[in-house]
Amino acid sequence: MSRRVGLNANTSQFTLEGEPFRIIGGAVHYFRIPRAYWRDRLLKMKACGINTVTTYVPWSLHQPQKEVFNFQTQLDVEAFLNLAAELGMWVILCPGPYISSELDLGGLPSWLLRDDKMMLRTTYAGFSEAVNVFFNKLIPKLVPLQFNKGGPIIAVQVENAYGSFAKDDNYLNFIKEALQTRGITELLLTSDSPNTLKSGGVTGALRALKLQKLNQRDIQDLSALQPNSPAMIMDYWTGWYDAWGELHHILPPEDMVSTVREILRRGMSVSLYMFHGGSSFGFMSGALADPTYRALVPSYDYDAPLSESGEYTPKYHLLRDLLSRYSNGEPFPDMPMLHYREAYEPAIMYQHLSLWDALSFTEESHRPVSMENLPVNSNSGQAFGYTLYETTITTGGLMKSGDNVRDRALVFLDKIYIGLFKRQTQDRWSMQGKRTLSLLVENCGRVHKGRDLDKQHKGLVGDILLNNIPLRDFTIYSLDMKMAFIDRFVLYQAPWKTLSKNPSFPGFFMGKLFAYGYPSDTFVKLSGWEKGVVFINGVNLGRYWSIGPQQALYLPGPFLNSGINQVIVFEEQESDYKVQFEDAPDLGMAADTQ
Repeated sequence: MSRRVGLNANTSQFTLEGEPFRIIGGAVHYFRIPRAYWRDRLLKMKACGINTVTTYVPWSLHQPQKEVFNFQTQLDVEAFLNLAAELGMWVILCPGPYISSELDLGGLPSWLLRDDKMMLRTTYAGFSEAVNVFFNKLIPKLVPLQFNKGGPIIAVQVENAYGSFAKDDNYLNFIKEALQTRGITELLLTSDSPNTLKSGGVTGALRALKLQKLNQRDIQDLSALQPNSPAMIMDYWTGWYDAWGELHHILPPEDMVSTVREILRRGMSVSLYMFHGGSSFGFMSGALADPTYRALVPSYDYDAPLSESGEYTPKYHLLRDLLSRYSNGEPFPDMPMLHYREAYEPAIMYQHLSLWDALSFTEESHRPVSMENLPVNSNSGQAFGYTLYETTITTGGLMKSGDNVRDRALVFLDKIYIGLFKRQTQDRWSMQGKRTLSLLVENCGRVHKGRDLDKQHKGLVGDILLNNIPLRDFTIYSLDMKMAFIDRFVLYQAPWKTLSKNPSFPGFFMGKLFAYGYPSDTFVKLSGWEKGVVFINGVNLGRYWSIGPQQALYLPGPFLNSGINQVIVFEEQESDYKVQFEDAPDLGMAADTQ
């Protein structure tokens, strides 16, 4: 290819290098897949007939602190894009800054919320300046990877679904110019749901749709807005995501394939969201606010054609069969072999560390301080995990949290558990004498969409009242559960003890997993445990919670060493003292996506 004319949308059909071109795309997120499996997942996409990879860039992971940037290992976006090019696939890149993707705060870094006046996703100076700093680091990495420079990027999405937010008429123009002035020259596009399509576009960018059901009216509205332009379904939802306490969402394979068949029959282009969902490792998962707050599970399986662990599903086979009819007679590559999965022997917990012995002093404060405003991480605040607030009280009575616990607090008197606080909780109890009151507050995930993104502070975000008097004089401890916290402090400085019959809760429990030879994928099952977090060799796999739906965490083989592997579980309330490993996922009882 001469690479003179990239993807063009000036007629009713896309052209690439002047030749008719149909995008048959699929979304995968490099940050949700172990780097060792990038090639495997992309080859499986290619073998299904996908010609274009859609991927998002998570600002929050690439700039975890105001002065710290990370484009290494798992987050080496250039390596991922170069791999796609090597395998002969095109790329549509979605650099944000907001990407949603069911990530905490939609992929925006939580340190932005240290600004009391912050207005996310607008041209407010505090936000636009931060976007400019990030884009100054990110965009120069992407410019050489564009089609006209010999790279795989054929299109770039301007922000994501802004029509549903639409707080600032100048914002999309600001993002478009931020991309173009830094050297982005390929086709730009926006992506919105049918009901917000009108308010989500920007001059100079092709409008595309997000949907799960194809509706004649929606297609007509799209062509009325931009006649003589190609029709593109940027996000055809192949399934859905799951929230704790609900059922596992599925979309029947025949429903998915019949919709894709109809999209192709109409001559439209499409990208499947997701083709392969992967996992929201650690505390990546977002949350929903409407109608009530619900945190999302770590699995991002999405009921996609390729499962969370890279297995072929009935959707994959039906889709491959369908797409083979649109391949102009060219055979697809062979389907790669599947990875072996193993049910390892259980890890028996043999050491215990009480939460109270794992505290690293952070701050003394008259009033409660939210996670984001704590003076930690080079004054970027605490992004994830737990925060412990302690104060002294001298009376019992009625304690009210208002809406100031975000999102859940275990309440202790002199280190003895007395109850649970969620939003809007009040509880009455009696006591005598001077006691230490402790509130262990968990950030269960910031909402990933909606108009309240600016209000996503976590920890204690206001006063807790005891007999209508605000509690004061707190000692605050940050428990962000980052790898550095586990590796440096929990492992090497804290006083671990041999596990007794009656260990205290909350606490850390340690055991060993033995993997001989080349380690295989497995699934971590915590039957008999209540709620907490699992770390394998210091890597945070994510939360588990007995309420489900998800009952097992995906543990990729590349996260394991041959031989001894360290298993640490932080458990809030109840333990079985052994961790099981199974050879199959357990995403819980399923219900059709409506």
